Amino acid sequence: MACFGLYCGKTLLFKNSSTEIYGECGACPRGQRTNEEKYCQPCTEPPELYDWLYLGFMALLPLVSHWLCIEWNSKKSGSSGVFFQQVSALLECSMAAVVTLLVSDPPGTLSIYACRVRMLSDWYTMLYNPSPDYITTLHCTQEAVYPLYTIVFTYYAFCLVFMMLLRPFLVKKIQWSLYMPNPFESIYTALYFFPGLAVLQAVAGGLLYYAFPYIVLVASLANLAVFLVFAKIESYSDLIRKDRLLVLFNHWFLHAFGLIALSRENQLEQDLLLLFLVPVPVLFYFFTTKFTKPSRIISEGAKGNWI
Repeated sequence: MACFGLYCGKTLLFKNSSTEIYGECGACPRGQRTNEEKYCQPCTEPPELYDWLYLGFMALLPLVSHWLCIEWNSKKSGSSGVFFQQVSALLECSMAAVVTLLVSDPPGTLSIYACRVRMLSDWYTMLYNPSPDYITTLHCTQEAVYPLYTIVFTYYAFCLVFMMLLRPFLVKKIQWSLYMPNPFESIYTALYFFPGLAVLQAVAGGLLYYAFPYIVLVASLANLAVFLVFAKIESYSDLIRKDRLLVLFNHWFLHAFGLIALSRENQLEQDLLLLFLVPVPVLFYFFTTKFTKPSRIISEGAKGNWI
């Protein structure tokens, strides 16, 4: 008899050349999910491109949070050493990502096995425990999206470990040569936002999985527009500065990241055509700047004259 519910399955107990013995219906072991016949099958396929992009998005969240907090703390206290702290944050997150992949299945490699994500409910299996007789609940909670849910928590844990190991030594070292009134403030700030990121993944991981391409595109487009306006860039020649080109290329990277994720194609070669759309927002801005006059809007806004 087939198992009830979306995620209940029978686990293989014994197998030889002629016999297969399965257990009772229940939750599949970690690293397995049910097939169409309601038998638990191990996930041995590599993640799709979209899955890798999702993991990349979740890996960028603590890095961007580190950079913003370091920048904000430096402006508030007037301290130096921002660049070195941001490089340290990049090194910490990079090492955490590598170690997370090495300890994941299969261990010792930078590749991982993953179960295919079929629908949003795969992220919230605890909400789909069946009650065949409307009295007894059959608990089949499992990680149907293995390892996309738990690997993020592992990554955050290693980020914290490497931050506590590396950042204090770097901060203490540059404190002797640069002015840093609150040398460990960036570390204290991270101890606040990491629990928030963990709660976000625990509660809204499935929603972020489907929404992150739109989040990346909207956030990068809005941030690019604000940057171009407040930097008073109204012509191509105004962009020819090292710092401005660096900001522009960072936004273009986010545009490309969001467009490739939005296509949900598993072949990168087919996504390369979308890269031609990356500079379109900047070209549209320069084409319409003679009508909008962003510098005039800023000057009038500063004077409080909006009429």
